[in-house]
Amino acid sequence: MGWFAYMKKAKNHSSPMAWVWGQTGRHKKQYVFSVVLATIGVAFSLAPYFAVVGIVYGLMNENTDLFFYLISCLLMAVFWIGRVLFHALSTGLSHRATFAVLAEIRKKRLEKLAKIPLGAVLEQSSGALKNTLIERIDSIETTPAHIVPEFTANLLVPFFIMVYIFVLDWRMGLASVATMPIGMFCYAYMMKKSDRFYRHTIEATKALNDTAVEYIGGIQVIKVFGKTKSSYERFVHETNEAAHSYIDRMRVSILPFTSATVIMPATLVFVLPIGALLVKNQILSAQNLITVLILSVGLITPLITLMSYSDDLMKMGTVFGEVQKILDAPEMKRPAEAEPVKNNNIQLHDVHFAYHEKEVLHGVSLSVPEGSFIALVGPSGGGKTTLINLLARFWDVGKGEILLGGHSVKEYEMDSLMANFSFVFQSVYLFHDTVANNIRFGRTDTPIEEVVCAAKKACCHDFISALPNGYDTVVGEGGANLSGGEKQRISIARVILKNAPIIFLDEATANINPENENDLIHAIGRLTEEKP
Repeated sequence: MGWFAYMKKAKNHSSPMAWVWGQTGRHKKQYVFSVVLATIGVAFSLAPYFAVVGIVYGLMNENTDLFFYLISCLLMAVFWIGRVLFHALSTGLSHRATFAVLAEIRKKRLEKLAKIPLGAVLEQSSGALKNTLIERIDSIETTPAHIVPEFTANLLVPFFIMVYIFVLDWRMGLASVATMPIGMFCYAYMMKKSDRFYRHTIEATKALNDTAVEYIGGIQVIKVFGKTKSSYERFVHETNEAAHSYIDRMRVSILPFTSATVIMPATLVFVLPIGALLVKNQILSAQNLITVLILSVGLITPLITLMSYSDDLMKMGTVFGEVQKILDAPEMKRPAEAEPVKNNNIQLHDVHFAYHEKEVLHGVSLSVPEGSFIALVGPSGGGKTTLINLLARFWDVGKGEILLGGHSVKEYEMDSLMANFSFVFQSVYLFHDTVANNIRFGRTDTPIEEVVCAAKKACCHDFISALPNGYDTVVGEGGANLSGGEKQRISIARVILKNAPIIFLDEATANINPENENDLIHAIGRLTEEKP
């Protein structure tokens, strides 16, 4: 149970820890060096115990040399400084490597999102997806940055200390680890009890994140329809649910975890009486008893450090599943090399398409010769936008075939295909950037003169010039600082600048007020007038 359940091998994949190690790639050497530094640091942290043994030996032998004790104390200080120094070097090195690895993990997942059908992305909650790509991947940081070096070091050094104690006397060796099985039993019991509660915290956190994103994104609609109270109550409910899920988990975990952390270090409970009995029977020397007493006190401390990572180990199983789920999503198969589009004739042959089990296109056949105009008219939900998405291969047809220039759209590489298309959607999205950069989004190296020319053709130069910083004005996230008509005309300027041969207009004037409609119609006319 517990994190052990999460650490089981996933189908067709290795364990989460092995997966994390596999993500380190070219940074593996840095992690190995980090483990070496961490091991030296832990060794330095235990070295003072040997210095204390030397001091006790000196006192038992009536050594009155003050210089000897001063050197021993100085050595303990040096060991402590060495422990801090090597720990800092180890964590610094592992963190630099880890942040580079996390960046690469994010890049791979974002690249993957571009390769899977758009529908598969849109079906996911934006809050859950954002949570996976940002917070969840961030939460991996503890494993490679701390657990990889410290887990290894905190196991190796105590192991050698334990071997040393067993060499001195096997009975004292057993006595020094006698509290370990009891402590580990308490720890295992805690993990078993908290397993169900841990899963609940994951579900509650996801629900809270989704609700928060929905609440913030829809705040305008919420206020307009007077649903502030009811919507906020839902947010408060999810917040309380998430908070209490953690409280409930802590409630069932605190007693066994505290018992484990109290019992395991209590090595003297067994070492002292058993050692005294062995010394009394002249089986063990007094000096060796002192050595074991002092070393056993520091033996369990590194193991307690490992227990503090229990939450991170449990979290790894969940993160592994969520992040790996993105990579496991089926990709659209595309050719490795770009196939040039010879002409812009579009043909649909018996195209069927379904959203899950609901078919929305039933054997559509259509021919659109190059240089022609065609309008698809029908009720909302009739499949007009779906056809555009299939032509651009945001989705794949369930049955039938779509041809561009005599070849299936599946034969074109993504960039090669999209170079032929431009879109003006009913819902326009502008990036949190300047007006100029939003217009030149399809051609980022375009000089400002061409940007202005495209804006004039799109009938948006006048209102852009009236903005506080003109073309350098930041439009806000999603174009929040602009009206619907202004955003629509900027999107048309973007399409004009891209100058793709095929243009899709998806109800581009549906939400435009009468004042903007005339300008928008002129802009659309400019958009299409130079096409062959």
